Amino acid sequence: MKIMLVADGRSAITQSWLAGLAGEDVDITLVSTFPCEKPREAKEMMVLPVAFSSLAGGQVKLAGQEQKKTGFRKVLSALRGLLQNLRYQIGPLTLPFYKRRYLDFVNTTQPDIVHALRIPFEGMLASYTPRKYPFIVSTWGNDLTLHARGSKRMARWTRRTLQRADGLMADATRDLELAGDWSFDAANPTLMVPGNGGLHLEYFKQMEAAQEREPQCFNPQQYQIINPRGFRPGSVHQDVFFQAIPAILQDIPGVQFFCPAMAGQPEAERKVHELGIAKHALLLPYLPQAELWHLYQHSDIYLSLSSHDGTPNTFLEAMACGCFPIVGNIRSLQEWIENGKNGLLVDPTDAKEVAKAVVDALQNKKMREEAKPLNWALLDERANRKKIRKKVVSFYSGLLVHPPKN
Repeated sequence: MKIMLVADGRSAITQSWLAGLAGEDVDITLVSTFPCEKPREAKEMMVLPVAFSSLAGGQVKLAGQEQKKTGFRKVLSALRGLLQNLRYQIGPLTLPFYKRRYLDFVNTTQPDIVHALRIPFEGMLASYTPRKYPFIVSTWGNDLTLHARGSKRMARWTRRTLQRADGLMADATRDLELAGDWSFDAANPTLMVPGNGGLHLEYFKQMEAAQEREPQCFNPQQYQIINPRGFRPGSVHQDVFFQAIPAILQDIPGVQFFCPAMAGQPEAERKVHELGIAKHALLLPYLPQAELWHLYQHSDIYLSLSSHDGTPNTFLEAMACGCFPIVGNIRSLQEWIENGKNGLLVDPTDAKEVAKAVVDALQNKKMREEAKPLNWALLDERANRKKIRKKVVSFYSGLLVHPPKN
């Protein structure tokens, strides 16, 4: 089976899909919307940097990429929200310029299935896929609840993408339901799978058994809380996160906050200075996945305050490492968390409620410990990469056995 993925080739999510799909029964080609080296799992690759991807920034860094912020990059960080709004307006206008190159690559490689791993802007580009090739699109957490509403052009291209799609994958039942409002044909097949294609759970078991050395920033005398979400305008409320820290420290002084992907970010540096929490909030650079997972292993709580989300991959990874999750009380995460049992759901815009939840969880070790086997069982049932691969390949095969009508 020949699968063409249309994705951000740099991202850990894409790399997870590549690792999960690779096998004797699947040949993979990749259209990357960001410049990157060809992954070893991909037989062929083309880069089509739609929507000014080289300036888009985001949560991804290339391996070995310099972490220091240049003055230009700091300006971009400070203007992140404005630039996202501009990208909503102008990004869709770039898509037609890449149509011919995309079609030439598709017709040259002749895939059995084209699969775009999110709607903006990969699915939008892949909506040009000729009808003779079955086209599947995946939604990420914000595709339909945030990005699709970013501008009239984003809405129009979202509708176009879902109208063209012959199949849909999502990481939350909410998106499978919302897709119909955005012109997806309810008669077409759907599948709910994690956005990263599942976790290699055996690796997490090996990490735990190996008891790898502790990171230098780890202090066994303190509680550890990790917030790895970085800055995502309109969806993740990092201002609330920082506002909650002083109240948490007032009740439990011995707490350390790990903040990956926040080093050099003007918003984070300003909040830490204003609130006087520099000794407790450790602003870290973008971390390789293995280092991030190691921090999860030594953290008591995973904290994610999002109001627009699907099932964050960091959420799944943190639970696999034994973190107790405290997350925004949104529909997609209600599918995973039974409040007070295997995690806590909070209003992501209420710093007082967030602080109380963190304090309650830190003071209730029994609840945290009892949550670990419950969350592991959930992951094995719903996010085990081996099981997910079987579902995905079966989904692909179904479209080939019953191809869409041209």
